[in-house]
Amino acid sequence: MEYVALAARCTLGIVFLVAVAGKVRGRAAFEAFRRSVPALVPLPRGRVPAALPAALPAALPATVVALEAATVLLLTTEFTAPAGLALAGAVLLAFSLGIRHALRAGSRASCNCFGASSAPLGRRHLVRNLALIAVACTGLATSYAGPQPQLAGAVLAIAAGGLIALFAVFTDDLADLFTAK
Repeated sequence: MEYVALAARCTLGIVFLVAVAGKVRGRAAFEAFRRSVPALVPLPRGRVPAALPAALPAALPATVVALEAATVLLLTTEFTAPAGLALAGAVLLAFSLGIRHALRAGSRASCNCFGASSAPLGRRHLVRNLALIAVACTGLATSYAGPQPQLAGAVLAIAAGGLIALFAVFTDDLADLFTAK
């Protein structure tokens, strides 16, 4: 079971690391991400409710990047990994609710999840996030099981986690590859 937890940590660590790097790699990337956020937040069009501070919508993109970076850091050690897995699941759940809101509102906002894609949000993004939530939950459930993994098994778990992360990061590219146009 410790190998499953290690694979989950690796998967989510890579996914969140790529997400952070994609958003902060330059001013244009962060600006594109910042512009995509309002479509994901269920607020009345064009105005912020009085109960929310006016700075909240402006601070939300930076907060998202900070939470993603914190997730990566928490996943790096065995001691903090359970907190990282829980935070990853919570962040992914929030993202999923935002995507669901955008899809129901008919928004054609692009997915700037990893900073580069201009693909509009779709069900595949929701499915990807739900699969990653399952990875986080599985990792959390198995993170307290058993002794330290053996080196060979750990290498295989890390490789498996990396492969799963590649599928998550390149969801749009894979969908384009297998979708007839």
